[in-house]
Amino acid sequence: MINVRPTGAALGAEITGVDLAKPMDDATFSQIVDAWHEHEVVFFRDQKLTPDQHVAFSRRFGELELHVRKDCCRPGYHELFVVSNILENGKPIGSQDAGLFWHSDLCYIQAPSRGSLFYALEVPVDASGRVLGDTKFASSTAAYNALPESTKQKIVGRKAVQSYKKGYYRARNGEVRKALTPEQEARTPDVQHPIVRTHPVNGKKCLFVNEGYTASIVGIEGAEGDALLDELIAHATRPDFVYQHQWRAGDFLLWDNCLVQHQAVHDYKLPLRRHMERTTLTGSVPF
Repeated sequence: MINVRPTGAALGAEITGVDLAKPMDDATFSQIVDAWHEHEVVFFRDQKLTPDQHVAFSRRFGELELHVRKDCCRPGYHELFVVSNILENGKPIGSQDAGLFWHSDLCYIQAPSRGSLFYALEVPVDASGRVLGDTKFASSTAAYNALPESTKQKIVGRKAVQSYKKGYYRARNGEVRKALTPEQEARTPDVQHPIVRTHPVNGKKCLFVNEGYTASIVGIEGAEGDALLDELIAHATRPDFVYQHQWRAGDFLLWDNCLVQHQAVHDYKLPLRRHMERTTLTGSVPF
C-alpha cells in the first residue's frame, strides 16, 4: 500500500511504500499516476535504480523523448539526459547549466513533453553538511487560478511564441554556448502555443508561459505585448505557487510539464559534485 504525503506547498507530494527497482502491479502504478496528476510533482526517497530500471519504469508512462543534445546523454542510453557539473577526461559528462531559468521542458516543440522523471545519483553537500543544488517547482494551475479576471479575459484564446533559441543563447554566467548545429536548428523552430493550456487528462487550466523560452505574445506587439508577457512570467513563479525540493541521493522525482515549470538553484561548484539523470515523456499538442 503506497502512502501519499503532500508537501504543504501549492504542489508536490512524497510517495512512500514503493521500491521502484522491483516489479510493480498495475493497481500500484495507477495510484502513482493519479497522485502525480493531482499533486503535479511527486517524489520517492532512497531509490536504487540502474539506468535500465530508470528507463523501464519511465516507459510505463508512455513513449520517451530522445533529447536534441546527444552529447549530454548517458553513453548507450539516448533516453537518459545527464545534468551534472562533473568532468571526465576534461569534458563534461552532461549539461552543466541546465535549468538556470524558469521553464517547462520542451515547451518549444509542437507537442511539448508530458512530464519528466529525474533521478539523483550525486547531490552536492558543503563542508557544514548543508545540501545544495535544490530545484524549485511552480504550479502553473495555481498561477492561472490566481490571475485577476481582467487578465484572464485579456489572454483567453491567445497564443505565445515559444523559442528554443531564446533559451539556448541567453547569457549564462558570462559563458557563451557553442552554436546549434543545422540539424539541431531544424529540429527546434519557433512554435506557438496557447497561453492558457488545458491538461489533456484532468482538464486543469494552467498558465503556459515561462522565463526561459516564451518570446512574445501573438497579436500584441511592441511594448504592450512585452509588458503583458513580463507580468505573466513574474506572476507565474510567485513564492506562494512554489515548492522547493531539497535533493537527497536516491531521490526519484516526477513532474508534469503541462502543469509545472521549474528552475535549478545553482549554488554549488566543483569539487562539490552533482549528478542527475532525466527521462522525458513525449506529450501532445497543447489546447
